[in-house]
Amino acid sequence: MAGILAWFWNERFWLPHNVTWADLKNTDEATFPQAEDLYLACPLAFCIFMIRLVFERFIARPCAMGLKIQTNGPQKAQPNAILEKVFTAITKHPDEKRLEGLSKQLDWDVRTIQRWFRQRRNQEKPSTLARFCESMWRFTFYLYIFTYGVRFLKKTPWLWNTKECWYNYPYQPLTVDIHYYYILELSFYLSLLFSQFTDIRRKDFLIMFLHHVATISLIVFSYVNNMARVGTLVMCLHDAADVLIEAAKMANYAKCQILCNLLFAMFAILFISSRLGVYPIWILNTTLFESWEIIGPYPSWWVFNLLLIMLQLLHSFWSYLIVKTACRAISKGKGENSMLFLYHPFATSSEISEPLQNGLTHNCGQTFGFPRQSIQLGLVVI
Repeated sequence: MAGILAWFWNERFWLPHNVTWADLKNTDEATFPQAEDLYLACPLAFCIFMIRLVFERFIARPCAMGLKIQTNGPQKAQPNAILEKVFTAITKHPDEKRLEGLSKQLDWDVRTIQRWFRQRRNQEKPSTLARFCESMWRFTFYLYIFTYGVRFLKKTPWLWNTKECWYNYPYQPLTVDIHYYYILELSFYLSLLFSQFTDIRRKDFLIMFLHHVATISLIVFSYVNNMARVGTLVMCLHDAADVLIEAAKMANYAKCQILCNLLFAMFAILFISSRLGVYPIWILNTTLFESWEIIGPYPSWWVFNLLLIMLQLLHSFWSYLIVKTACRAISKGKGENSMLFLYHPFATSSEISEPLQNGLTHNCGQTFGFPRQSIQLGLVVI
């Protein structure tokens, strides 16, 4: 095990030339990011998860009831042992041949069996009330962390001059604000990872699991490598759109159609402008060119920038899908419902994070006129 750890933490990979881990040990004069600092995120993630349960039960739920959001879930399928066995052990979407076989076996018509499977699939979806409570929790957290990030960053020199991210790197001391920002973001995404195993299992489970793992990995990578200054810029940039999408989802669940439309339009504008404009001009410019000029490349520098470039490619693809959907909405006109799936998340952040079943544009679609289709967007946030 010691050999594996020594190989993993190889200084030639992680650090610039002529820098060792010993150089970054904490002293009386300065504190630097240490890998063991991140251990705190695990118990804190559990605390955040428990706070979420309390918040949804005593704050979000009363708000949902006040907005007259439905408390009942989808209609339950009629109990049937044979169909239940097929559903759980074989397939949730039987083909025509299997439907005909079941029809003969049960003496039910095919349409009745199709209706049973549709109702059974809907049983696994969370109720509108549960969706609202979850979106309200995420909206509250994103609003808080984004507000904190803006208030903290506006006092830092690297917000106004990104070259400050690289001056004296990697000997940049870790401040209390940066440490708090990173630990809180990491803890939140760990709590999202944990909650996947306790919440109703959804069909995007694997996608969101991989999304959360990638998000957590990138947060840990930038912290351990002391690229925390540029990391705070990326986190704050991505959190902004998450606030709007969760607000739009809440408006949709509350059937506030005009507000839903407005928030979604604001989200689309902010997402495209920040991911295709601010991100490459502000973030990629400093990580690729300014850092090259000031500190020069080294192995983990290439990995970090490769991940950021891949993120930019994903931003471009998701923006294309948003624009394409909007163009179809204009050409098709009003009247059709649709489902727009948004995965948040570090992301994301989503992660945006959560698919909107019967979702964001189910009501908003009547105004936007989105075609009946499902679009999967994975918003990854560093």
